[in-house]
Amino acid sequence: MTFSKLLIDWYLQNRRSLPWRKTPHPYPVWLSEIMLQQTRVAQGLPYFLKFTEAFPTVSDLANAPEEKVLHLWQGLGYYSRARNLHATAKIVAHNMGGTFPDSYSGLLNLKGVGEYTAAAIASICYGEAVPVVDGNVYRVLSRYFGITTDISSPGAKKEFAAIAAAHMPTGQASEFNQAMMEFGALQCVPKNPDCTVCPLNKECIAHATGRVGELPIKLKKQKVTNRYFNYIIVKDAANRLLINRRSEKGIWHGLYEFPLLETETLTDEAETTALIKGFDKLGFEPKNITLLNTDPVIHKLSHQKLHIRFWEVSTPQNLPGSIDPEQLKSTPLPIVLHNFAVRHWY
Repeated sequence: MTFSKLLIDWYLQNRRSLPWRKTPHPYPVWLSEIMLQQTRVAQGLPYFLKFTEAFPTVSDLANAPEEKVLHLWQGLGYYSRARNLHATAKIVAHNMGGTFPDSYSGLLNLKGVGEYTAAAIASICYGEAVPVVDGNVYRVLSRYFGITTDISSPGAKKEFAAIAAAHMPTGQASEFNQAMMEFGALQCVPKNPDCTVCPLNKECIAHATGRVGELPIKLKKQKVTNRYFNYIIVKDAANRLLINRRSEKGIWHGLYEFPLLETETLTDEAETTALIKGFDKLGFEPKNITLLNTDPVIHKLSHQKLHIRFWEVSTPQNLPGSIDPEQLKSTPLPIVLHNFAVRHWY
């Protein structure tokens, strides 16, 4: 039995029942693919259900306020995905009559839709014979065929796409691509896969040569930058809070946060207190500066490791623009700040 036949047979018997698989319509497929970029299905599924309940159609998403989109996205991370999602929904709804492009090449023109997402939508919704290449596909193909190409190298994606295309059965692009992704997610997992029950184990080169743990090969490692955030929880005379929206590009663009003092290192308590007293962005001289967490909260992003401390200060003034803590419930915050708010006010 061929590689593709074994794979598709396994998929038809073992695939998960997921809501976007119940329809070939591109809107839910597109939504799921954007959400599941660098997010596991178990984590992304509740978000998908919330989004489709709030925005049943692409037009509903297009017409929603950005703050509502960001708020519903809260906790998924990589917020540029949410902003691109919203921008693309507007283009599809307002410029394309609510109809997605029906080809791989057309889908690539949409903001935030790269080769993988375009291939997934084109094959699943339209049956176009274009292969998907993601982490699962790299892993399945490299192990089964014993491919030692560094998957972070410039030509790796093209090489793996060619191999996948060569084994894609005619007329079964949707099943083959979904089978490859599902097999990598459920059976051929990154660590300690159970090869004894794998339907591909007889011909799998990595299994035969004892290299399952070594493949795929990825030599390039991303450099992680440490950043040191001091969030200042300002309580005014009415016990209201100061928040502001992040306008600069980078992490959490467009989300709200407390006044932020970033330092180059993890400064000690006395030094940070002095910095807060002289922090002119507050617009007043803070009183009663208190460190709320001695040990910084560590929040890991793809290229950054944030060391976060929270400081409470007070002022006898009523500050313009301050909000009631209850309003934070409907405000799009980075998840680490949302969790802080939950612990302190909800």
